[in-house]
Amino acid sequence: MLDALIFDVDGTLADTESVHLAAFNHAFEQEGLDWRWDPALYTRLLEISGGKERLLHHWRSVRPAVTELDAGAVQATVNRLHELKTAYYENAVAAGAVSLRVGVLPLLEEARSLGLQLAIATTTSPVNIAALLRRAMGPDWRSHFLAVGDASSAPLKKPHPQVYRQVLAGMGFDAARCLAFEDSSNGLRAATAAGLRTVVTPTAYTAHHDFGGALRVLPDLSSVTVDRLREWVRRP
Repeated sequence: MLDALIFDVDGTLADTESVHLAAFNHAFEQEGLDWRWDPALYTRLLEISGGKERLLHHWRSVRPAVTELDAGAVQATVNRLHELKTAYYENAVAAGAVSLRVGVLPLLEEARSLGLQLAIATTTSPVNIAALLRRAMGPDWRSHFLAVGDASSAPLKKPHPQVYRQVLAGMGFDAARCLAFEDSSNGLRAATAAGLRTVVTPTAYTAHHDFGGALRVLPDLSSVTVDRLREWVRRP
């Protein structure tokens, strides 16, 4: 039996990372920092879940002499950079810079038409989710999802399973009757730790990750239907 599909956002619903990278670099420029992340560096940084966490990790790697006495000033700068980055990303998405990945919207629509519930489990910010799905699904996008877990409700980032456990509890469903959709190793580990079988659709930023334990690893969701998902659940 399959009751619900639970989706990660960045990389899974949409291949957003190139726009996020441009947004980070815009924020650095606005703050007068000489940092510039290229795709290779950003690929490595994506192993750190969460935008603020990624910024702080990079800060500590390039300025290891920062002490605890500086912690308040560092966090204030990280917060400001993240605000600038988020504003840039929102504007880019609103202008059409990002769209849902191939096969995503048809699967969402088919699942709803067949009575399956939909949910989101991500550690990105609510603002980023709303910017993407408002553009892709319309202003009533939230009504399509029974539960939404994000950075505001789950401070422990993936690979910790907190966000998945919260979403499962909010839906009132057993993990064995749900499927998760992810694009990264951290996401797969989080979903698996919450007891969820997981379909993975990597991006160029995550293709090198270890996806051992995934139910399926696919280039995209273009050939995925609810019947096929049910078959995989019955005979993995």
